Amino acid sequence: MRRFFFFNIVFGFFFLSSVWAVTLEQIQKEAAGVFSVRAEFIQEKHMKILAKPLVSTGVMLFKSPKSVRWEYFQPVRSILMMDNGRVKRFIEGENGLVEDLGPAKEIMQFVLQEITYWLKGEFDSSSNFTTSLKGERTIVMTPKEESFLKVIERIELTLSDQPGVMDRVRIIETQDTYTEYRFQKTMVNIPLADVLFRKI
Repeated sequence: MRRFFFFNIVFGFFFLSSVWAVTLEQIQKEAAGVFSVRAEFIQEKHMKILAKPLVSTGVMLFKSPKSVRWEYFQPVRSILMMDNGRVKRFIEGENGLVEDLGPAKEIMQFVLQEITYWLKGEFDSSSNFTTSLKGERTIVMTPKEESFLKVIERIELTLSDQPGVMDRVRIIETQDTYTEYRFQKTMVNIPLADVLFRKI
């Protein structure tokens, strides 16, 4: 369950770090001009044992330098918020949204710190992944540590033709298991109130 949650909250954010460019240096330069993003997403979890993928929907918000709101609407509402590095998670219960104070918070803190590097295109700042370009539209990220490779084989980010936007992110765990995010209705550099990253 913890691994599934890890994938759900984290990797959709990768699309913010990528732009239509030919080199990683150009990606970093253009990503520096993105100070906010809003995007709706459809998430599909594919596994060999499933007749159909597990589908979730939601919306994410990003505000530079370190504020993120990742909200699931279906099938279960939950919200992950990071406000300048401070992380909180809320899950829908019988009495509405309740803050999750479990040990997964430490994992979220680590992951979201990594994401802040990727959001700004600063791939060299991460000690956990190597990054390469595949053609002109796909960024491939591979874990450096053997222990991490047992969880994630690689991450593939498909670029949009709009700077700061990804069409799709695919997190490949094994040959038969992967999670895919498709983004739509993306808006870049729009005003986002600070309260969106602090209150549910």
